[in-house]
Amino acid sequence: MKNLLLKITAAGLIIINAGLAQAQTIDAKSKKILDDVTANYNAKKNSYFKFSFGSGMNGKVSKTETGIYYSAGDKYKLKIMETEQIFDGSKIYNINTEDMEVTVAKPNAGSQMFSPINYLSSYRKDYNVTYSGKKTVNGVSADFIKLTPVKSNGLKHVYLYIDSARKQMLKLEQYGNNKDIAVIAIQEYKENQQLDPQMFSYDKNKYKNYLVTEL
Repeated sequence: MKNLLLKITAAGLIIINAGLAQAQTIDAKSKKILDDVTANYNAKKNSYFKFSFGSGMNGKVSKTETGIYYSAGDKYKLKIMETEQIFDGSKIYNINTEDMEVTVAKPNAGSQMFSPINYLSSYRKDYNVTYSGKKTVNGVSADFIKLTPVKSNGLKHVYLYIDSARKQMLKLEQYGNNKDIAVIAIQEYKENQQLDPQMFSYDKNKYKNYLVTEL
C-alpha cells in the first residue's frame, strides 16, 4: 500500500495560503461547543481514538480504512494499515513497513497535521463557523457545526459532529473544491491510560534495513 500515509495526511493537511486576512465570523454557540471539547481533551493526560477513515469523490465515500491515534500533549502516534506516523514533539516520522521506508521531517508551522481532532485548533483563525442544528450519528444526537474557509485553502467546507453532553468529537467530514471527500468517524475513545514511555519515540534501531530519507 505504497504512500498510503502520504495520501491520508494530504486529506487532512490544510495548507494556509499567503494573503491578506479576511473578516471571520464564529457564532457564540459553536464557539462554546468547540472550546468545551478542546478543553476536555486538553485536560486529559493522554487520549486514544480508534477511527474509520473514508475517502472518495463527488460526496461519496468509496474506500474506508481503520486507524488508531494516540496523543499526549503535542505528541502523537497514528497507525493505519502498513503505515505509522510519529510526532515526538520535534520531528515527524512516517514509517511504511510495506515499502520499508522512513521519511523524517520537521513540522511546517504553516500547516495543520492530520488527526481526528485537528479542526479544534485550526477553526479559531482559519474558518467561519456556523451552528447548523442537530443530527443523529450512530444513535447519538450531535451538534452539527459547519466550517467554511476564511480564505482559499482547497476546501469547500468541513462539517463537525459533536456530542456536547460528553464534550467529544463524533465525526468530521471534509469536502474539497475538487469534489473529493474525507470522513473520520470515531469508533472508540479512551483517556488517561497507562502508556508505554516510548510510545511517542522513534527507535532507529528497529529500522536498520529501511530506506531513511530526511527532508
